[in-house]
Amino acid sequence: MPLDKLPQTPFGAVYFRKSNPPREDWERDYAVAAKDGMNVFRHWFMWSAIERRPGFYDWEDYDRQMDLAAKNGIKTIIAELTHTVPDWAYRQFAHARQLRADGRPMTSNMGVSAATGGFSNNGGGAGALSMNAPEVKEAVGHFLSALAKRYKGHPGLLGYDVWNEVNYAADVDYSEFMKADFRLWLQAKYGNLDTLANAWYRYSYAEWDDIEPPHEVAAYPENLDWLAFKRENYYDQMQFKIDTIRGIDPDCLIAAHGVGGAIPNMAANGSDDWLAASKVELYGLTWVPSRRGFAPWQNFFGPDLTRAAARGKPWWHAERPGGPLWLQPQVLGRDKEDGRVMDPEDIRTLTMTSFAAGATGVLNLRFRPLLDGPLFGAFGSYGMDGSRTPRSDMASEIGKWANALEQKSLFAAKPVKGDIALLVIPEAQAWDYLLNHNHKPETYREAMWGAYRGFFDNGIQADWVHIDHINDYDTIYAPYPIMLTAEHAQKLGAWVEAGGTLISEATPGYFGDRGKVGTVQPHNGLDRVFGARESEVEFMPDIGDRIRFDFDGKPVGGGGFLQSYAPTTGTARGAFTDGRTAVVENSFGEGRTLLVGTHPGVAYFRTSSAENLAYFADVLAWTGNKPRVTLSNPQLHARLHEGPEGAVLWVINPTREAQKAEVMVDQQIASLGEPYWSSYNAADGAGTITVPARDVLIVRLNKSGGEAA
Repeated sequence: MPLDKLPQTPFGAVYFRKSNPPREDWERDYAVAAKDGMNVFRHWFMWSAIERRPGFYDWEDYDRQMDLAAKNGIKTIIAELTHTVPDWAYRQFAHARQLRADGRPMTSNMGVSAATGGFSNNGGGAGALSMNAPEVKEAVGHFLSALAKRYKGHPGLLGYDVWNEVNYAADVDYSEFMKADFRLWLQAKYGNLDTLANAWYRYSYAEWDDIEPPHEVAAYPENLDWLAFKRENYYDQMQFKIDTIRGIDPDCLIAAHGVGGAIPNMAANGSDDWLAASKVELYGLTWVPSRRGFAPWQNFFGPDLTRAAARGKPWWHAERPGGPLWLQPQVLGRDKEDGRVMDPEDIRTLTMTSFAAGATGVLNLRFRPLLDGPLFGAFGSYGMDGSRTPRSDMASEIGKWANALEQKSLFAAKPVKGDIALLVIPEAQAWDYLLNHNHKPETYREAMWGAYRGFFDNGIQADWVHIDHINDYDTIYAPYPIMLTAEHAQKLGAWVEAGGTLISEATPGYFGDRGKVGTVQPHNGLDRVFGARESEVEFMPDIGDRIRFDFDGKPVGGGGFLQSYAPTTGTARGAFTDGRTAVVENSFGEGRTLLVGTHPGVAYFRTSSAENLAYFADVLAWTGNKPRVTLSNPQLHARLHEGPEGAVLWVINPTREAQKAEVMVDQQIASLGEPYWSSYNAADGAGTITVPARDVLIVRLNKSGGEAA
C-alpha cells in the first residue's frame, strides 16, 4: 500500500525550486538534513523548467535531487507543477490561454515562490493555458507521463503531490474551450433549452451556442451553475493528472494539499478541501501565520479544517514556515511577534499545535530561503547560506523526537471526535458570495470563524462537518445556513428526527433551490423541524451590531441578520430587546433543535465579548454535552487523543509565560502518567500541570482514570 512507505512521522521541507538552492550546496544540504532528522523532501518539478523545448526534457537537476535523496535516506515527494507553462507552449497554444471575465488573457509571469518563469495568477488546470483545450490537455499528459516513467521505482521516490494548494482564480476561465464544455455540462444537466430557460429565467436561447457564462458576479441561478461547473471542471483536471501518473506508476503515493481555505473560499476559488482530500491517500495544508494570523485559534483552525476534510485519512502540515516573511502586504502593520519572524519557540508552538490537531507529519515550506525575487529570505529555518540556525535546531529536535521509537504509540493515537460539530453548507457559502460580492459584508466569514472561536475560547473542541457527512455527528451547530437545497433541508430534518441535536443561527434555508426565497420560513419543511415560523426578517448586516437578545435571561450580542419567530410546536427561550421572539427550542421526532434569530458568532468574532463567550458555553450545555477535556486556565489549549495503547493529552501553551492549570478528563480529575514531551511537577497535585512558555505538555493518561470532581 502507498501509505506503508511513509516514515513513522514524515518530517522535512520543501527543498528544490530550480533557481534555489545553489547547486554547489546540494550535497552538503542533504547531508545536514539527514543528520538533523529530516526524512522527506518535496521538490517543485516545474513543467516550465523541465520541458525546455517540445519533447526535450532537462532532467539533470532533478535526477541529482532524487539520487541525493536515496543516498541520504530521504524520501521525495514530487510536486507536479503543470500550471507552470513553458514559454514555447504559451506561444504555441496562444489560442488556448485562459481568459478573465473582461477578456484579458492570463499572462506568463515569474513565480514569486520559485523565482522561475511560467507562472500565472491562476493555480488551476494548466495555469495560463486552458486544459479544456484538447491539445493543452494532451501536452500536460505527455509531460506527466514522461515524469512518472522517469522516476517510477526510484529508491528516493515517496510519491507525488498533485495540484499545488488546490485552488483557482475567481475570474477564469472565459475561453471558447471552457465555454464549449460549459454548454455540454448544461445539456447534460437540463436536457433541453426550455428546461434551462425556466431554471435560468432566460427565455430566448435558440441554440446552445447562444449561452454565455455569466460575467457579472450576482445572485442568480446561472451563477450557481457556473460556480458548480468550474469546480467540477478543475477537479476533473486534477483527476486526469492523478490518473495519468497512476497509469504509469500504480503503486506510488498520491498526495495533495490545500490552504485550509474551504472557509471562506470554497465557492469563489474552488478551495474544496473535502473534494480534494477524497481523491488522494494523503492530504495536507499550507498554513503560514505571517499570512493568516498567529492567534491560537487561527493556528488550530487550518489543521482542524484539514483533519475534517481528510475524514480519517492521514494528513500533514505540508507547508509550515520556519523563518520570517519580509515586505509582503499580509504582514505590514503587524507586530514583530505576530508570526512575522518565527523564532524557535514559535516553530515549536506551531508544529506541536498541528500535531495536537492530528497531523501525521510536518514539512517546512523552505529548507532554506530563496536568494531571488520578492520572497527572498522568507520561511527557511536554515540560513541564507544553508547554515544551521537556532530555528533549524528546534526543528531538528522535534523531528528526531517525533521519529524515535518511543513515540510510535503516541503518533498511533488520533484526536477524539469533537464535543460539537460546525456545519459547512457549500451552497450557503456560494449564495453568500454571489449575494454580497459587490458590497462585500463579511457575514459568512465572521459567522463561521466566530462560532469556531466561541467554542475554542471556551475550551470546547468544535469539529467541522460537511453537510454530506452529518451522520458522523449527533450534535451540530449551523453558523450560517442561509441557503439549503431541498435535498439538504430534508436530509437535515431527517437527521434531527432520527435523534440529532441541531442549533442554528438565523435564516436557515431562507433561500432554496436555485436561490429562490421560500414563502414559508423556515423553508422546505424546516418550520416543522424548528417548531416555529418567521414573524419578521431584517437583512441589515451593516448595522447588525445593534442587535441584542437574551438566551434564558442572559444578554447576548447579535450580528448579521435578524429573524424573529412565532413558535408553533416550539417554546420561546429568548427575546430581542423589543420583545420579539429570538430563540425557539423544539423537539422533533427523537431529536431537538434550538433556533437563534441572529448571528452571535459574528458578534463574538468582532468583539470577543464575555457575554457572547458565555453564550457558546451555554448552548453546548443546552445540548447536554460536556467537553471531554476541561482546563482551569483559558490560556492553555488541550486536545485528547486515543489509540491502541490508551489516551494521550496534549496541552499547548502559546503564551510567553509558564501557565499552570488543573485538568479534568471526562468530568474527573486527570490521572497523569509518563510524559512524552516536557514534564509536569507531581508536587503540584493530582491533575495539575505547569506548561512552559510557548511549549507543550504531552502526557499519557493512566487507564485507571481519575478522581471524581
